[in-house]
Amino acid sequence: MVLADSNPPDTATLLRVRGPLEFRCKLDSTDVSLMHRVISRTFENLHSNVKSESLVFTVRESPVIIWPNKGFNVTPEEITPNTLCEDIFQWVKTDELEIASRKSTKKKGKKMSTASIINLCLMMEVTKPGPLPAPTFSKTVEKHHLLCITLPMDCVVRMTCNETMSNACERLLEELEGQLYEMERVTLQYMTGAAVPVPQPLHFLLPEPKGLKTVVFPAEVPDSQLETHRRELHHRFELPEDRPYFRRTNAYHFPDEVYKDGYLRNPHLILTHPTLEDGKLYLVQGIYSYHHYMQDRMEDNGWGCAYRSLQTICSWFRQQGYIERTIPTHKEIQQALVDIGDKQATFVGSRQWIGSIEVQAVLDHLLGVTSKIMFVSQGSEIASKGRELATHFLTEGTPVMIGGGVLAHTILGVAWSETTGQIRYLILDPHYTGAEDLQVIIDKGWCGWKGPDFWDQTAYYNLCLPQRPKTI
Repeated sequence: MVLADSNPPDTATLLRVRGPLEFRCKLDSTDVSLMHRVISRTFENLHSNVKSESLVFTVRESPVIIWPNKGFNVTPEEITPNTLCEDIFQWVKTDELEIASRKSTKKKGKKMSTASIINLCLMMEVTKPGPLPAPTFSKTVEKHHLLCITLPMDCVVRMTCNETMSNACERLLEELEGQLYEMERVTLQYMTGAAVPVPQPLHFLLPEPKGLKTVVFPAEVPDSQLETHRRELHHRFELPEDRPYFRRTNAYHFPDEVYKDGYLRNPHLILTHPTLEDGKLYLVQGIYSYHHYMQDRMEDNGWGCAYRSLQTICSWFRQQGYIERTIPTHKEIQQALVDIGDKQATFVGSRQWIGSIEVQAVLDHLLGVTSKIMFVSQGSEIASKGRELATHFLTEGTPVMIGGGVLAHTILGVAWSETTGQIRYLILDPHYTGAEDLQVIIDKGWCGWKGPDFWDQTAYYNLCLPQRPKTI
């Protein structure tokens, strides 16, 4: 069985601590080795701060405050070192809309495969107990190069349901220490003269059993200049070098974070899969966004379904880190077809349909992605293509665009039985014209499983099967 993606399982609790650490040092020399020593000493001071009793974790949207280096001193007092991680949720203020959404989902028997998140803030106490001495002032005039960087610490640990908060804090402290070491390494590696890059931690969900891993990149350096760095990471985690696991666009999106672009991601995840005799599931691998009629203030109802299917495919390649460009608009798609000589200049700005062949051409021209075309002379033959589609989702895992007559759809997977030949298709329908309401989309079948009778049995169809580029 091939699953759509490998998010941390439901039984896991992710503890994520974020917060700034101020990095300050004087670089009064142009000698590289001396500057490296000064930077390293400053990182040593930050390690001491992380180990000090002044370090504080606060659980966001809650009254919970933890001093992990003070023998696990916690407020409220009801929380002890043996309190289970999942029990912290009772202290967290939950949005009423979120509660209502959970209840609605539970009633319908549908569940999104995501882990629970406990968000913590990293803070440092700046005052000490007892009376404070009177302030004194002194003035010194000197010239020096003061380096000030705010380090954006961001650490995550995955805890099972029976692990305690004491264990979680121990692991978070270890992660903070390790992240500081990695930030120091990246800072020294990528600094040029007195210009020091800001180290940027990112999280990536790797194939099981590796799970969620944190990587530090220099923020100002683009992905195009980090191939050697990524190749080292592939070797470190024993990953094949034919997929871009560590590009920034492929960074893990936490379940409690909202996508700023407003598009729904992977609506099929809450569907109940069909059960076929000796059947298996072969599904899209990774993340895509749902593109459909009337989005982006574009009135394409009645003619833009293939454009929307193409946008969904492009979103998949962006989300998996294969491309950095934005999702092409209708006009950009049309201009690409003009540029390659497939259409006349009057095609740009028109409401003319496109099909699978045009989708293949645009993917190649704009994304550098090749595609295979599967020709089906009539819809009744699509039921016999189970093996080809299963192989595609097993090996490539990309969304498939299918066009026939005046309609286009996106195939996200198949449930197929090799012994009986039974087949069901997971369809993402671009003809939807409503709001980004996941429940409506699922309930009305705009994303759902369809049988062989879904296709016009006498119409011809072309299927565009995009292929993964071999790259890191």
